[in-house]
Amino acid sequence: MKKPRLSRSAAAELQEAEELAALLKALAHPARIRLFQHLAHHGTCYFGNLADVVGLAPSTTSQHVKMLKDAGLVLGAAEEQRTCYCVNPERVALLKRLVGAL
Repeated sequence: MKKPRLSRSAAAELQEAEELAALLKALAHPARIRLFQHLAHHGTCYFGNLADVVGLAPSTTSQHVKMLKDAGLVLGAAEEQRTCYCVNPERVALLKRLVGAL
């Protein structure tokens, strides 16, 4: 069965809904929310400090950080032998706009 064609407006709304769902899914765990909040309030943070924020094993913290990075909410930059993380202001602005439109 062929899918009905969406109007340009409906297609844009669908795309925004899918984007919002992906962003919210990335935040859908208390540890990821705490990591995201910490970065939003402190600007930048090295990975070792992030593991301390959530009190989880480094491997578990790494998985949570990866989900935030995959959604584009967090950026990571290698500095010598450590990685420094920060929030991605463009994605945060998008998240705010999409949530505000609910």
